[in-house]
Amino acid sequence: MTRTIPILICLATLSVAAQQPGTFRATVDLVHFNVAVVDKQGKPVVGLTKDDFEVVERGKPQSVRFFSSGEFEAAPPLHVGLLLDTSGSMAADLKDARSAAIKFVNTLDHAKDVTLVDFDTEVRVARFAPASYPRLVERIRARKPNGWTALYDAIGVYLDGAQDQEGQKVLVLYTDGGDTRSSMTFGDMLTLCKASDVTVYAVGYMQHQGSGRMAQRHELERVTNLTGGQAYFPSAAKDLDGVFEKIRAELAARYSLGYLSTDARTDGAWRNVEIKLKPSLKDVRLRTRTGYFAPYKPAS
Repeated sequence: MTRTIPILICLATLSVAAQQPGTFRATVDLVHFNVAVVDKQGKPVVGLTKDDFEVVERGKPQSVRFFSSGEFEAAPPLHVGLLLDTSGSMAADLKDARSAAIKFVNTLDHAKDVTLVDFDTEVRVARFAPASYPRLVERIRARKPNGWTALYDAIGVYLDGAQDQEGQKVLVLYTDGGDTRSSMTFGDMLTLCKASDVTVYAVGYMQHQGSGRMAQRHELERVTNLTGGQAYFPSAAKDLDGVFEKIRAELAARYSLGYLSTDARTDGAWRNVEIKLKPSLKDVRLRTRTGYFAPYKPAS
């Protein structure tokens, strides 16, 4: 079902979630992290085991209870969000962006569903099960470039809809520039990303942008670094297929770790978590979220 989101109503809901970040995880006892491990060339490193990782929460070691290494059958269900910028500035590049997005969707054999959020001045959202991917493809093909760029609102709308989904949640967004329309500020959107457990991958094709290009690039990098994802900035539209293939390969090779926190408090506070590789692993690096909000229960 397709929905055009009334932004003010959605933002009011998201504002409550930001004030009480524990609502994202209030009923979840197992703290879950998705981890990407890559080599110096940025290629996924496979074949690691649970013993190759160390998890430390607020300085205290944690015992990993759940672990999977790229096996979709054993990993938590995968929910994918696809944010597609269809604003007027996309007129020259939307054809290539649509083509790359469709090819990416057709590789998501193991995803439980795909949520498409296409945005310009307005934000539209629709969720598709695998059996409905042909309708998803037609939806992507049908969009025409028009209007302004409500990027922050689009991310907020997706996060609002994803908070009740169980399992792995990955958002892949494509944009050619910065936000020009949103009701939500960048800071508010960043807070919501921190409160969620969504991993964000960004594809920023900004060849037509002017003096603000570096600031826009920095914003996308802040979002992806915070959530354990990655930002890509192709130099030509023809490189989009390769970028989406890199994202697909990383999703297929991610590790999932789960543990029961030794901190039993339900105060909704932020908890820093450091996930490290054993010192014997050289020339590799790890990407994941930097922490989570504890479960929250109000005082009696």
